[in-house]
Amino acid sequence: MSNKLKKTKRRKNHYFTKVHENAIIRYTQTNCHKERTDLYVNYIEPAFNEMVDKIVFTYKFTNLPNVDYLRDECKIWLMTILDKYDASKGSKAFSYFSVITKNWFIHKVKRQQKRNRREVDFDNIAKHYEEEFLSTDDSYLKEREIQEFWMSFYNELKSWDTSNMKENDLKVYKAINILFESKDDIEIFNKKAIYLYLREITGLNTKQIVNSLKKFRKKYSNFKSDWENGEL
Repeated sequence: MSNKLKKTKRRKNHYFTKVHENAIIRYTQTNCHKERTDLYVNYIEPAFNEMVDKIVFTYKFTNLPNVDYLRDECKIWLMTILDKYDASKGSKAFSYFSVITKNWFIHKVKRQQKRNRREVDFDNIAKHYEEEFLSTDDSYLKEREIQEFWMSFYNELKSWDTSNMKENDLKVYKAINILFESKDDIEIFNKKAIYLYLREITGLNTKQIVNSLKKFRKKYSNFKSDWENGEL
């Protein structure tokens, strides 16, 4: 087995490390039953166990009836879909499986709400779920997911075809890339500040920038939808 898969001492909060990422990737690449068993027992299962437990407590899914049974069921289900993970699509295993796990429990919440004959707007649950149902003190979990989301989107952004872009659209596209590349060196407090940066970089007025951003919004929405559905 690769040296990358050597066991490392577990640090607080860092239960799903590069070691576990590599173990999952290797699991999907080999057909050897013995190697898969070793990878799953020693690396993948412990990471999945802690990830599921963290998500259940962080997002207050503990309110679900039979939550202990549901946790075990979810962990088993994650094992059955390991083969669906494709590292070549750019999504980290942590993000991929944590999003799928949250969506799995949200589905259980939805089903429970139906049983209780309560009307809940689950179309907006991704946006309002934390405000309505959740309180979290696990900043590491959320911050890591946010960082990986934007890093994946940046990689997606760089792959967009620019050959047919109009002049203004190309200026805005290049400016967006500059903002991503300079994110550690600039301070953005609100939406207005972003427009000011875009105006300064492109030389365009706000209306021209807005018109270009509208064209990019659909691509972003499609990316976000695929991310939330675990398709990246």
